[in-house]
Amino acid sequence: MRDRLFSIIYKYNLHPNKNLGQNFLIVPDIIERNVERAELSEKDIVLEIGPGLGVLTDELAKKAGKVYAIEKDRRIIEILRKEYSWPNVKLIEGDAVKVEWPRFDKIVSNLPYQISSPVTFKLLKHEFERAVLIYQLEFAERMVAKPGDRNYSRLSLMVQAKANVELVERIGKGAFWPKPKVDSAVVIIEPKPEGERIELNENLVKALFQHRRSTVVSALKKSAHMIGVDKKTIKSYLSSLPHAEKRVFQLSPEDVLDIEAYLEENDLLSKKWRKV
Repeated sequence: MRDRLFSIIYKYNLHPNKNLGQNFLIVPDIIERNVERAELSEKDIVLEIGPGLGVLTDELAKKAGKVYAIEKDRRIIEILRKEYSWPNVKLIEGDAVKVEWPRFDKIVSNLPYQISSPVTFKLLKHEFERAVLIYQLEFAERMVAKPGDRNYSRLSLMVQAKANVELVERIGKGAFWPKPKVDSAVVIIEPKPEGERIELNENLVKALFQHRRSTVVSALKKSAHMIGVDKKTIKSYLSSLPHAEKRVFQLSPEDVLDIEAYLEENDLLSKKWRKV
């Protein structure tokens, strides 16, 4: 597997594109573990974002019924088409943040780090069974942080409102070529049952987490414009606000839902930003 990767690199005199976050995973054991974690069968349709030189794609193709691989770099697409003849893999050229994703059951990827956030939020809008994804370690630690933790953030809250998330393996820089400047981690994401998922107003969450160390009352005063209301109007309602004296980074998804319900009851969320 590793020999195949470097033979392709030398054959095409390949220089990874830093702007696209190209750091190729070169440790076969990690690739094999991630394929196992995905629990694939021939019934599964798998999405891969950033297939690189096809090492993970090749393993996914052996286990899954269908693999869709989205790649932005046309040069990489051309190499993959020359080097592999997968009957069940469809390569999609484009930006994974912008293109429409095909229907899929599972997603397994070594994500380009600069698109980790938009891809994760886009993923949470889709129906899927399981995601096995490699992120920058710091990003992964924020995803799994709990309310009150130092790393707890808007990302933590939004992901955990809809999914169960677990950091299952840390990966050193040496597992990639070229070596990135940071360590990485494998994260498994599984959507919560439909009745347990919490849909939150994203503008309210952004307004709160602009001031994550402030109390809820203070944060909403400072960010009132972000939810479509002026400071004077909101001040008179804040004394009865749920979780008013909690720090924003201590809020659970359920807490934010309580705050949202109170604001809506009192007509303090701009109608254009309410959930429909």
